[in-house]
Amino acid sequence: MAQEDKIIFCTGGGCTAKLGAGVLSHILEKLPRGEPDPNLLVGYDSRDDAAVYRITDEIALVQTVDFFPPMVDDPYTFGQIAAANALSDVYAMGGEVKTALNLVCFPESMDLNVLGEILRGGAEKVAEAGGILAGGHSIADTGVKYGLSVTGLVDPRRLTANDTGKPGDKLILTKALGVGLICTANRVGEAAPGAMDAAVASMTTLNKSAAECSRRYAVHAATDVTGFSFLGHLHEMMGGRLSCRIDASAVPVLPGAWQAADDCLFTAAGQRNRNHTGPFVRFEGVPFAMEEILFDPQTSGGLLLAVAPEDAAPLETELKGVGLPAAIVGEITERQDTEILVSYPEYSKPIF
Repeated sequence: MAQEDKIIFCTGGGCTAKLGAGVLSHILEKLPRGEPDPNLLVGYDSRDDAAVYRITDEIALVQTVDFFPPMVDDPYTFGQIAAANALSDVYAMGGEVKTALNLVCFPESMDLNVLGEILRGGAEKVAEAGGILAGGHSIADTGVKYGLSVTGLVDPRRLTANDTGKPGDKLILTKALGVGLICTANRVGEAAPGAMDAAVASMTTLNKSAAECSRRYAVHAATDVTGFSFLGHLHEMMGGRLSCRIDASAVPVLPGAWQAADDCLFTAAGQRNRNHTGPFVRFEGVPFAMEEILFDPQTSGGLLLAVAPEDAAPLETELKGVGLPAAIVGEITERQDTEILVSYPEYSKPIF
C-alpha cells in the first residue's frame, strides 16, 4: 500500500486505549442493577467478556462490542485486527459468531479510501469467522476508531464463563504475549527486526481454531487476554475465591517483546494494569522485563483456558497442531493468601 494510504497519524491505540480496570470497576459499581432476570446468565457485574442471555434451554445469545483507535499504520491491517479482537469475546464464551455490525468514527476531511480499507479488513475477518456483516453505525469524529458489535450463539450448558474454574485445573494460553510492548517499540522506531510482523500475524489470527479445539475437552472457564493484560484477566478468572500458580518460563512471548521491555518501552496502560492487579500478585525470581510482559496490554490476544488436568496435555498438543503457540502455563489451586504466585524457575535471559 502506498504511503499516502496509511494512517500516518497513528500514535497508539488498540486495547492500550481502554479505560483502566480500576476506574471502570468504580464506575460500574454505581450503575443501577434493575430487576434481576434469571435468563441473563452473564452480565457486566461479572466482569466477563460478553453478555449472555438465555432464549431456550439449548440456545443463548452472546453479545459483545469492542472498538478502538489504530495501533498500526496500514488501514486494512487495522480493520482486520479490530475485527478479530471484537470477535474474540464470543469465542471466549464458548460461542459461535453469527452477525456483526460495524462501529465507525472517522474524520470527514480524511480520504474515504482509508475508511474503505478499514472496512474491507474487518469484513474479511467476519467472513472468516463464519458470521454475517449485517450493518453498522458511523459518526464524524476528530480521529479514527473502528470495531464491531457482535452477536453469537452458545448452548447455555456449554457456556465458558471466566470465573468458573476449579482447583486442579491447568491454565493454557493460546497466543504469545508482548503485543503492546512491540507496538510501542515500533512507534518510536525501536522494534527488533521482524517483531512487528510477528505481532501483526498474532493480532490478525482469529481465536476460532482455539475455540473449536477446546470444545472437545473439559474446559471449565475461559477468557481472552486483551487490554487488562495476562495477569489482569487471570485475576478476573480467580473470582475472589481461587488462587493459581504460574510458571513464567512456560508463557509464550513474541519475539522482540523482551527487548522492548528491557529498553523500558512501556505503555501507560501496562502501568495501570500493574497498579490495579499488582497487589494480587507475588513474583518469585521473575525478571522485571518478564513482569512487564505479564502486565502488557494485549490487542486481539489469545484465549486463557482453565482445563481439567487430564485434558490439558491433549488439548495443548491439538492447539499446537493447528499452528498456535499454546502452552500450559500454570494451574488453579484452592484460595491462598497470595492470589497469583508467579515464578521463573532456573532463569537465564532468553534470546528473543
